[in-house]
Amino acid sequence: MVTSIEKQIVALLEVGDKKAISLLYENYADALYGVIKKVIKDEDTAQDVLQESFVKIWRYAKKYDASKAKLFTWLYRIAYNTAIDKVRSLKNKTGKDIQIETSVVYTFTADSINQDVIDIKKHLGTLDEKYQIVLNALFFEGMTQQEASDELDIPLGTIKSRLKIGLRELKKIYNP
Repeated sequence: MVTSIEKQIVALLEVGDKKAISLLYENYADALYGVIKKVIKDEDTAQDVLQESFVKIWRYAKKYDASKAKLFTWLYRIAYNTAIDKVRSLKNKTGKDIQIETSVVYTFTADSINQDVIDIKKHLGTLDEKYQIVLNALFFEGMTQQEASDELDIPLGTIKSRLKIGLRELKKIYNP
């Protein structure tokens, strides 16, 4: 049996009216929070998941089909799946330990470093300036291609082309 408030919420969701989210929260937040708390015990995390659930509900509101599921069932599935996703992501973050004793970071000696590539900045200086600028931004300043494009006011495609050509030119220097 569909209640009048449910009909009103569904009608508001269909037209994208923001009043729907307030009504959803007033009428379903406690029940959805209970669903989430069965999966996630931590209060703060559960509240975050509730908020994420409401964001997803709003984002996918126009996809809700009353002929396929009751409103609460649809809301329940979103909240439950969001909680499960959060548990999985937390397990992935905590399950990856750093293994310092097997690290090779500190085992390099001067003999193990290829002396030919230490002077890369010197060789970079032999390239055309347009390639130098792009390679410097990407490799020495740590920018992404998009950031370099924005910062240097150069189209992204040009950044990619100059990167490719610049690397090809450096390869000629190191592998004649």
